[in-house]
Amino acid sequence: MTMTIKKQNRAAFLGAIALTLAWGPALSFAESVDDKIARAMSAAPSDVSAEATIMDVDGTILREGTNDWVCLPGVGLIPGDEHPMCNDAVWMKWMAAVGAGTEFSTDVIGVSYMLQGDAMVNNDNPMATDPNDGGVWVQDGPHIMMLFPNMDMLADLPRDPFAGGPYVMWGETPLAHVMVPIEAK
Repeated sequence: MTMTIKKQNRAAFLGAIALTLAWGPALSFAESVDDKIARAMSAAPSDVSAEATIMDVDGTILREGTNDWVCLPGVGLIPGDEHPMCNDAVWMKWMAAVGAGTEFSTDVIGVSYMLQGDAMVNNDNPMATDPNDGGVWVQDGPHIMMLFPNMDMLADLPRDPFAGGPYVMWGETPLAHVMVPIEAK
């Protein structure tokens, strides 16, 4: 079953995303809203993040934006994560599908910025939680992530995150995407 999201007004769309992003606890009770906003904005170039909606990992809108980007102070899929990300609408739909456990598809390319890096993850298995269980674990520094409408387009990209340059993460799963590191590991 392919997830289809019909065109909705901005407030309704963000409200639906807020409900599906309630995966993890708030990052810190002591952290101020301004600190969360600043961290979220650090995920992307300022011409993207300055006008982006800022959403906490629990789905709370911390600041309404005027462009189509949504920045978060952490990745809600990883409890307690503080690696910020800024997502276009395609990536927000991807995250909603992951959170809801539904399939995802797109007919356009999606882009996400993580210029402050990412948590340690298993490059092959998105559900893996223990680096001692095997698999190829990687923690990227600053990078861009891309979703593609046709996974055949990624056939020639390496699956090895240490090969240098862009690579496919979670390539044998419906959550496959391209990682584009900005600096050497």
